[in-house]
Amino acid sequence: MVRRVLGDAMRSLHVSEPCIADMLLAVSEACSNAVRHGGPANRYEVTASIGYGRCDVRVADSGGGLPSVPLHFPPADTENGRGLLIMRSVVDEISFGITPGRGTTVHLRKLLAWDDAAEARSRQLAAV
Repeated sequence: MVRRVLGDAMRSLHVSEPCIADMLLAVSEACSNAVRHGGPANRYEVTASIGYGRCDVRVADSGGGLPSVPLHFPPADTENGRGLLIMRSVVDEISFGITPGRGTTVHLRKLLAWDDAAEARSRQLAAV
């Protein structure tokens, strides 16, 4: 649902599809990490804002807190461990608010690129 709402909001403002795809990939990775590491009941909260030429998204969980940020991708045969690096590679800024024992907040920021041809196409937004 987060991907649909955020993607539709960005499309309604004529953000370019590659820019939208990058942001949705980063948000998906952040949400996936929140589910995997977020503590009891895998609950997490997503807040987003779009303005001033950028998109800001925060994903907060109530898990044990992020121990460290990896510096490089794990070996190719490793199943996990790429999410933070993927997020870092597709957004302009990423930061972490970590409160040990109370959770992690991932803040993603992407400068927006615009789709100049969007006005000429009809829009189909999803219903939520």
